[in-house]
Amino acid sequence: MRLPLRLPVTVPPRPPSSKPLRLAPILTVLAALALAGCGKADNDAGPGGVSVGEAKALDEAAQMLDAQRLPAEATAAPVATPAPAKK
Repeated sequence: MRLPLRLPVTVPPRPPSSKPLRLAPILTVLAALALAGCGKADNDAGPGGVSVGEAKALDEAAQMLDAQRLPAEATAAPVATPAPAKK
């Protein structure tokens, strides 16, 4: 003789005052945090045989030097103007 394997399952009803849990914002934040950890570390190999941190420092130094450069007008050769003619 076989016994039925079905067991009655009852789910208690939700109280009327409870709000449904919204998982989308929670999952979005968790996914963003998980992806944020996927970047290169500062000591990983970067371009030119230097580490990523060193490459960032070199880029920042180059930007600082570019910001300190004189404008093109300051380094251009002066244009000779003819002297006024004497009468």
